[in-house]
Amino acid sequence: MNKGLVAVLAALVVGAVAFMLTSEKPSEEKKEATAPVADEGEQITIAVPSFLTGGAAGPFGIPAMNGAKMVVDAINKGKLPAPYNTKGFGGATASLIELDEGGGATKQVAEYRNLVEKRNVDAVVGYISSGNCQALAPIAEELKQFTIFATCGTPRIFEEAPRQYVFRTMSHATADNTAAAMYVKENFPGMKGYTGIQQNYAWGQDSWRDFDLTLKQIMPNSKASDNVQFPKIFAGQYGSEISAMSLDSADLVHSSFWGGDLEAFIFQGAARGLFAKKTGVLTVGGTAAYRLGKKLPNGIVLGARGPYGILVRDRDSVLNQWFINTYKNLYGTYPSGPAYQYGQAILAAKIAYDKAGSDPSSEQLAGALRGITFESFSTKVEMSLGGGHQAVTENGYGITKYDEVNGENIVTDVKFYPASCIMPPDGVGSVEWIKGGMKGAKC
Repeated sequence: MNKGLVAVLAALVVGAVAFMLTSEKPSEEKKEATAPVADEGEQITIAVPSFLTGGAAGPFGIPAMNGAKMVVDAINKGKLPAPYNTKGFGGATASLIELDEGGGATKQVAEYRNLVEKRNVDAVVGYISSGNCQALAPIAEELKQFTIFATCGTPRIFEEAPRQYVFRTMSHATADNTAAAMYVKENFPGMKGYTGIQQNYAWGQDSWRDFDLTLKQIMPNSKASDNVQFPKIFAGQYGSEISAMSLDSADLVHSSFWGGDLEAFIFQGAARGLFAKKTGVLTVGGTAAYRLGKKLPNGIVLGARGPYGILVRDRDSVLNQWFINTYKNLYGTYPSGPAYQYGQAILAAKIAYDKAGSDPSSEQLAGALRGITFESFSTKVEMSLGGGHQAVTENGYGITKYDEVNGENIVTDVKFYPASCIMPPDGVGSVEWIKGGMKGAKC
């Protein structure tokens, strides 16, 4: 190239750079940097596992999947209320892979590996079973796959090991059961003894442990039964267990049953007069409120694993009313807890993508979600435990009553407990915290 031409080009480059530098606004006037938005037409794939067959499908898995699909569709169209009314996940349109969570942990691990290694999904959002989540958490870490657990409740996932790629966007079982114990103390101060029936795996074992330990702290004069029942998950028939609890001197029955097991227990227990003799405390009972109608006994202490479903039907925030009205228009019924929980997890995925930008890595998505606080459809979610990977929310209970005028179940005497009251601080295990007198709890 001619040396004179080179000199001219060099001068032009220097002049352009100088213009850019001198014309730049002062730093205090700069707009906050935002992540790049995906090009129009860009797509991501989100795998959403839920129980689509078996006894857990009707009361739990299908409402959960419906909530996920509804929220993804609204995000793709930019139809969520503000502040989430931007189109897409970082601008990208999401397609869902719907998966059946049934078959046990070994099957789910194999399917998860297939999703990541062969189908190259961008994110995995879902899972209901604590057993499945406990098995999958280390696999997600091994494969470095951004994963949001939507529902599963065992505290062990983040208390047993630190996680980099795995998140859970709702509180774990400790919140359910400390709140239940506090509600019992306030509403049934004369309770002398309590028993329970739990599914015999991590979820049921942890739930009973936390309820029992909390009552030992706050109602030391009450006594746990020596005859707590632990049938196999999805057993379906509970005649012998109901007989044993009916004969027990305890005046309260606690259960963390969910899905078809919960409904079978309610039907069988009501038929044999169990709930007429004893106060029932159902930590996941909210899923039965709309399905069972008049068959749900009055006077049961009902939870929904947080501020979801029937417990927040009257909460009038724009996001909550959008969720309720849209779900009811699509599916012909009010949304139960699982629909909220999966919708909340999908919303968290959008927030992560919107922050991380176009074509983010799992590391970037994890960094975007870690430790944030966001408003969800029915409550505020704080990713404050597990090094910013485990959410906390408020948790509430009420007492069932059938509304004869409107022909539906309602809950009365509802009370919500703040997260700071019912969950341990970050870095402190649930058992250690409860046994230590729940130090630092702000109720």
